[in-house]
Amino acid sequence: MEPYWELTFDADGDVDTAQREELLSGAERERVTDLLVLAHGWNNEQRDARQLYRRFFAPCPDLSGAGVRLGYVGVLWPAIRFADEPIPDFDPSATVTAAAPPGGPVLDAATRRALDRAFPDHRATLDRIAELLAERSEVPSRVYEFGRHVRELVSLRESSPARHFGEDTGAGEPAMLTDDAVQVCEVFAAALAENGRPELFGSLRKRLWGGAHELLRQGTYYAMKRRAGAVGQLGLGPAIGLLARDVPTVRVHLIGHSFGARLVSYALRGMPADVRTVKSVTLLQGAFSHYAFAERLPHDKGRGGALHGMQKRIDGPLVSCYSHFDDALGRLYPLASKLAGDSTGFLNLWERWGAIGYNGIRSVEGTKRIKLGEKVPTKGCVSIDAASVVRRGGPPSGAHSDVCHEELARVVFAAGRIAFA
Repeated sequence: MEPYWELTFDADGDVDTAQREELLSGAERERVTDLLVLAHGWNNEQRDARQLYRRFFAPCPDLSGAGVRLGYVGVLWPAIRFADEPIPDFDPSATVTAAAPPGGPVLDAATRRALDRAFPDHRATLDRIAELLAERSEVPSRVYEFGRHVRELVSLRESSPARHFGEDTGAGEPAMLTDDAVQVCEVFAAALAENGRPELFGSLRKRLWGGAHELLRQGTYYAMKRRAGAVGQLGLGPAIGLLARDVPTVRVHLIGHSFGARLVSYALRGMPADVRTVKSVTLLQGAFSHYAFAERLPHDKGRGGALHGMQKRIDGPLVSCYSHFDDALGRLYPLASKLAGDSTGFLNLWERWGAIGYNGIRSVEGTKRIKLGEKVPTKGCVSIDAASVVRRGGPPSGAHSDVCHEELARVVFAAGRIAFA
């Protein structure tokens, strides 16, 4: 995995300028022909992201043909992974997770440390959230208080750039942060039970606080989703523009996992309009709306997705690898994405609020749908059913983190028209 560079961004999308300059000079010095840029999804340690990059990039040197000089970039940005989430680099059976105590979930030490890093200005709020989870009171007012604190945790100052990057198909806050907190927790508890956590269908106390723990998870992930858009558009996009200016011969291939898929997609919106450096974009289990690239929303013909038309900035295809085994995107993502005031019933929830990593790109004219291993088109939007390899994992993420496969690396090569060995 050489030559390898990193680009580190803060929550507002500001880049480590020394790293950016090293990439610009290094890509020219190393005579890189094709630069693979990979952005992680949720994680709580930079070492987790680096392990993902090593594992995903491992087959790439053997795949490249004559005349190809690969370069690698790992994007590092401040996301969060709860301690019971599988790490993309490891077989789920080898992943160390935090076991829930008999009385129900608590804010375990590893997750608390991750939250402290992600929300350094909200220590008092996190203290109270931890107290409420530990108490697990049967009094509904405690659940309402918990909901208020979660909303406070993920709120942003007026001047924060990330305030404008939370929506892919509509404006407003997620209903999970505005609706009746007890009902929201009940709904999340039911979804978790269907997602392999039947122990949450116990007493009222256990059910409510299991759902409350999930509300905290999904609330913080909404903040990370928002942050991914800001880092992509305000940070990575301009960096690609500088690379195109300084090293115009380099062919760039953007790859993103989970919220990292949203990050690299929003980078297209942040690039100068005349840049043609990006030759492919590959989204691995993308955790954002399947209508993000739609010119017209099926349920609102007067509006389009936040990224409509951005695929035209790619000098090659936009590829979404998806899997119906991804329970995190199939069950929990739509519940967490529904906006306040939306009247969508639960039977139609997935259709309106579904994720691009669960069933691919939707409502974009000309989108091709193929299976993994079939020939990848060289232009336009492409949805690839990757369920043949993206299928392992236990609750709460299902197959969401199962993305380190040579077959998916081959998709990147095929999409980017990188010569195979």
